[in-house]
Amino acid sequence: MSDQRPYAALLAKGADRKLRIVAAAQRLLTRNGWRNTSLGQIARDAGISTAGLLHHFDSKDQLLHAVLDARDLYDDVHGDPQGDVPEEVGRVVERFRRAPDLVGTFVILLIENLDPDAPLRERLLGRYRSAVDLVAESIRQGQRAGRYRSDVDPRVKAVEIIAFVHGMETSWLFDPSIPLNDVFEGYSRSLAQQLAPNSSAP
Repeated sequence: MSDQRPYAALLAKGADRKLRIVAAAQRLLTRNGWRNTSLGQIARDAGISTAGLLHHFDSKDQLLHAVLDARDLYDDVHGDPQGDVPEEVGRVVERFRRAPDLVGTFVILLIENLDPDAPLRERLLGRYRSAVDLVAESIRQGQRAGRYRSDVDPRVKAVEIIAFVHGMETSWLFDPSIPLNDVFEGYSRSLAQQLAPNSSAP
């Protein structure tokens, strides 16, 4: 099991068992998608009964939100909104090693909830927009400090960055042999060059 300890704050009671359940749900979600994953499958993967799972999570929807909470908390704990944007993007690759069960969680749920009436659409859309806003604001802060070019549109660049991260997660789920480090390092270098004050790159 990958290192899930950053989620301890979510698990005030029955921490270890809840941790196992959430971790099992994350694994099966990235493998099968949420619609094709049952509570019974999650319980078996976690090594408990379905009744034991329901003791901690009243429904599949509640467990799904716990999975999203864990993923969101991971990003909040490991991200630095005040940090250098290219460096922060380069550090995303650490998630693939430190918490592989989380990789693709957001993207898979996003795809499953594209329908305007899908149950998680509003939460996922809100989180996506928050991520774009956060990256855009980091770029604006760098521009105000003179670290980044002033003629770069922060929001457009933020959309590009988030799309890159989501695309890499999807690609890695499809083919785990891709050279993650090389791709992230190359993109981070390119991003740093594009943002540099003396750069003429678009």
